[in-house]
Amino acid sequence: MSMLKEFREFALKGSVVDLAVGVIIGAAFGAIVSSLVDDIIMPPIGLMLAGIDFSSLKLVLHPATAAVGTAGQAGYMAATPETAISYGKFINAAIKFVIIAFVLFFIIKAMNTMKRQEEAAPAAPAEPPADVKLLTEIRDLLAKR
Repeated sequence: MSMLKEFREFALKGSVVDLAVGVIIGAAFGAIVSSLVDDIIMPPIGLMLAGIDFSSLKLVLHPATAAVGTAGQAGYMAATPETAISYGKFINAAIKFVIIAFVLFFIIKAMNTMKRQEEAAPAAPAEPPADVKLLTEIRDLLAKR
């Protein structure tokens, strides 16, 4: 039972829960950025470049071939899929990465700015002890005479 108790304590720690929330929000943010790039940014860029759809850009190394003959008979050749390098999908992924990197940069920059402002706020001076207060009052009274 001790191991189960340790696991429960570990799983319920604030940092683990925060990490889980961050991963879930990150996945949702990734889907939003994917839609932004694929559906909003790339179509106008493709239109400016003579209607090119970046996600379909590829370098075909070996074209697909259709099946020849009937399966199980002499001379039958199975169909082969196309072999290609899809560099258009890589371009889309690179743009997504740049967008996510910029957003994270601005989030971290804002957090660091808030942290610096928090650190720069001067701490209130500590309250002097009662005997020091009393001695200060005596000094002030003597100075007035």
